[in-house]
Amino acid sequence: MNFFVNKKQVTENEIYVINSDVNHIKNVLRKKVGDIIFIVCEKIVYKCEIIDFYDEKVHCKILEKTQSSNDEPRITIFQGLSKADKIEYVIQKCTELGVYKIIPVEMKRCVVRLDSKDKDKKIERWKKIAEVAAKQSQRDDVLKIENIFSATEMYSSLEKYDLVIMAYEKENKIFLKDILKTLNKEVSNIAVIVGPEGGIDDDEAKEIVSHGAKSVSLGKRILRTETAPIVISAIVMYELAK
Repeated sequence: MNFFVNKKQVTENEIYVINSDVNHIKNVLRKKVGDIIFIVCEKIVYKCEIIDFYDEKVHCKILEKTQSSNDEPRITIFQGLSKADKIEYVIQKCTELGVYKIIPVEMKRCVVRLDSKDKDKKIERWKKIAEVAAKQSQRDDVLKIENIFSATEMYSSLEKYDLVIMAYEKENKIFLKDILKTLNKEVSNIAVIVGPEGGIDDDEAKEIVSHGAKSVSLGKRILRTETAPIVISAIVMYELAK
């Protein structure tokens, strides 16, 4: 398990772990003075020895540090806003797979509608879920959760990606494997668009394709909104990881 800190908690030879991680280290993992833990700060992984416990912090000595190397494609999921349990599942599993970022999107067929106050609460909760999942999966970074986009904001952001894949249930000619066969491993910045429970509206699909996306089928079965991003991410990681 990795723990994440900010630069203010790191000195040349020591690191102080604070906040809820203190309770986790002391009372959940039952670590003791002399035990080893791994701490991450800005893509550097520190191997540390615990040298003391205080009420609100854990004092650690740095033994080794390793600069993280990223040889995986950088995948951003544009996830149609869906029910809480579904999107939380996507965040957790995509964190484990190594997905870089998730951007929730308000689309025409979304059954979930949030006001501005609820949006802020959801984003904070989703970020916490991503952080916990990152610790458990020993990632050296935390999956990023963006603020909720409108469909228009999503369209305008697609041009910055090397490849944009839209999972579309009405696509019956082009399959994900067909797209991946044509790529080389230099393609590293990839966007994946998945609709909400009701799928992607036809007009939205046309607009997405007009902004450069590749419409793809995932096979003869229709996958749920929480299943599709996980399947696509796993396949892309397998095919394009160096």
